[in-house]
Amino acid sequence: MGRAFEFRKARKMKRWAAMAKTFTRIGKDIVMAVKEGGPNPESNSRLRVVIQNAKAANMPKDNIARAIKKASDKNTENYKEVLFEGYAPHGVAILVETATNNNNRTVANVRAAFNKCNGNLGTSGSVAFMFDHVVNFKVKEDTLGMDLEEFELEVIEFEVEEIFKDEDGILLYAPFGQFGSIQKYLEDNSIEILSSEFERIPTTTTKLNEEQQADVDKLLERLEEDDDVNQVYHSMEL
Repeated sequence: MGRAFEFRKARKMKRWAAMAKTFTRIGKDIVMAVKEGGPNPESNSRLRVVIQNAKAANMPKDNIARAIKKASDKNTENYKEVLFEGYAPHGVAILVETATNNNNRTVANVRAAFNKCNGNLGTSGSVAFMFDHVVNFKVKEDTLGMDLEEFELEVIEFEVEEIFKDEDGILLYAPFGQFGSIQKYLEDNSIEILSSEFERIPTTTTKLNEEQQADVDKLLERLEEDDDVNQVYHSMEL
């Protein structure tokens, strides 16, 4: 098992967002996907992915349909994806992915979280280079049509870095830029995609003692409570 597996395991053991927040995030993703490529998932690859993720999160079909319909309304406000970078206490690098319809509000909230938890909000590019931007796909194992070793050889051309079994499927990790190529390969070969997501994996981690970890956790928790925040990544060793 490699770095992506260990990172994923640690994040899942650390905490998962509440179901309500997961649905809110997916709702925003649907809006952005529909605004970008239209309401038909057959012709909108980004929307297909969001729908797959919604199903994986057990979001009811009616909720998905309502979200697509609402997103199709020209009066529905779009969301903008904004990445914030900074440092938590003890030199831990932080990346905050947000989706917002009010950038001033989001900037103020994120800055306040850093300030109140003794962190420092940085400028664009200040810590992003310390994380690998990757995409992962979870696929249904019995739709591969081959064994795992053969599958690894098949996807080598897409720069897939890691493949391993998760609780309910096969996970593969690759560089962010390979998203479209891998999605097309899987769909063309009738390999069922259960979910997919982008992640940022720290290239190096900072080891802290228990008290120092608690300081960093205060900032992470404050950021994750914000409705505009989708994901928070950090370089703290877990």
